[in-house]
Amino acid sequence: MTSAQVDTEKAPEEGYERGLGSRQVQMIAIGGAIGVGLFLGAGANIAKAGPSIILMYALAGVIIFFIMRALGELLLYRPVSGSFAEYSREFLGPFFGYFTGWTYWLMWVVTGMAELTAAAIYIHYWFPDIPQWVSALVFLVVLFLANLISVKLFGEIEFWFSMVKVTAIIGMIVIGLGVLTLGFSQAGDTAAVSNLWAFDGFFPKGIGSSLMTLQGVMFAYLAVELVGVTAGESENPEKTLPKAINTLPWRIALFYVGALTVILAVVKWTEFAEGVSPFVKAFAVIGIPAGAGIVNFVVLTAALSSCNSGMYSTGRMLRTLADNGEAPKIFNRLSSTKTPAIGIGVSVVFMGIGVVLNYIVPEKAFGYVTSVATAAGIWTWLMILISHVLYRRQVVAGRLPASSFPAPGGAVCSYIAIAFLLFVTGLIAYDADSRVCLYVMAGWAAALAIGWFVLKNRNPQIAERHGEPEFEKVG
Repeated sequence: MTSAQVDTEKAPEEGYERGLGSRQVQMIAIGGAIGVGLFLGAGANIAKAGPSIILMYALAGVIIFFIMRALGELLLYRPVSGSFAEYSREFLGPFFGYFTGWTYWLMWVVTGMAELTAAAIYIHYWFPDIPQWVSALVFLVVLFLANLISVKLFGEIEFWFSMVKVTAIIGMIVIGLGVLTLGFSQAGDTAAVSNLWAFDGFFPKGIGSSLMTLQGVMFAYLAVELVGVTAGESENPEKTLPKAINTLPWRIALFYVGALTVILAVVKWTEFAEGVSPFVKAFAVIGIPAGAGIVNFVVLTAALSSCNSGMYSTGRMLRTLADNGEAPKIFNRLSSTKTPAIGIGVSVVFMGIGVVLNYIVPEKAFGYVTSVATAAGIWTWLMILISHVLYRRQVVAGRLPASSFPAPGGAVCSYIAIAFLLFVTGLIAYDADSRVCLYVMAGWAAALAIGWFVLKNRNPQIAERHGEPEFEKVG
């Protein structure tokens, strides 16, 4: 029996309930790819890039598929709840596992802030007199209570949240195609496929301006790797995970490229602005009675769904860190419903900073937190890709067993994705508005380095490689 098989068999003994079925994992994967980055963030990106934003989402989508296939190969080699933090620990060393685990936690905390901010903006549509911070606080408390339920119920809630989002996008595409082909609606003669190039071309503000939107576009895809966190609680990871990952290309093609193509054909790009949902705007222009209100409800659901997923993943990641001695042991405890309630609770307290931001700078809160989340997400993706490259080297050398779900092209696509992510990091550094997130990440890295130094002095064993397959020839 290989050590990878031993680890796979140990996974259920982590104490989690394997309560996520195929239907739920599929919808968590779909829902993870449809969040605030599409429903709200796309408005600002359209204003900066015009119709070329469609190409940017498609390009980023290809890279995301490379990342997910790399993660998929690792997950089927050794499906663990700690996922990429565990792979970083195994292939790059304990410090990288520690750093990745805490950075992924940070990513979801600030993403949760972004989702709360977006939800508060959507509530403004109906109740403009309610302050943003009040709405954000109410949603934070309600979702925290929902997250203390069993994982099976969490999966069911996410399933229906995702169904609402998927139905809305498909509805938007069908209605938009109806407007374009049959000419009904208030959009009238202004709706035409030629809108994709009629107003100063496909790249109205130049290719450079379009490329600068990649940092915002990447934020839209941040939650796709959540499938990896569900590995320890999936009923049958060997079947559900490959299926969830292999359906990613058509999800991106339909939900991002397809939806934005239809929207930008129905409504000319010059009518979009930051803070305005492209979906709400499109329905308002089409003139469907209560259409904009319905879409606003859908995007509110999307924001709450992503925030809910964030609370789910932060609790699991803190438990993984505690299990490795890299976080307080109290995070290792599970509640009677087999959820890491203490870790979720602490994460929610930090998400509350987003409520404070909504009180102090409501107009800038979304931009601040999305840039920090993107930087943390890029680190996580880089760790997945580098771990994959190192894993492939071990397989080729015959030291580790091959995965049952190998990435196409071996490590080549991972190298391409690494280069792309480094390019996006360069764009973030170039942009004065988003550059602040790199300063935040530098401060975060310094804090984690100090934390690691303290932990290592207290317990030298955490700096030793453990819990990984032995690098020996596989017969």
